[in-house]
Amino acid sequence: MQGTHFTVSYHTAGALAANHSFIFKVPFDCQLISVSAAASNASNGILDVGYTGALEAYVANMDVGDSAVAAILDEPGDFEGDNFPHIVAGTNIIATLDYDGAGGTAAQDFTLVLCFTEG
Repeated sequence: MQGTHFTVSYHTAGALAANHSFIFKVPFDCQLISVSAAASNASNGILDVGYTGALEAYVANMDVGDSAVAAILDEPGDFEGDNFPHIVAGTNIIATLDYDGAGGTAAQDFTLVLCFTEG
């Protein structure tokens, strides 16, 4: 049952040659309850999720999934502060991918899915 849940997804095709940031706002208060991320290859990609001024406020240094098998954070303890982050309406949410984890193998065909619940 979907209820008041919604997802936001982001995809980049091909081999990445630079870091990527995905920036958006939501029109109402919500909680981030799941982060799923994967590259199609065995990469060293690292994901952070936060907001302007605190880029790792919600998720810090998540190893993205490899070889088309997604990594997932979906328990309160998986997030910074050991709770699902509460996000105020209008917050500038930023997901940042370090495409090669500081010099490792670059991610290819990166996909990110964020799941939220309203309130």
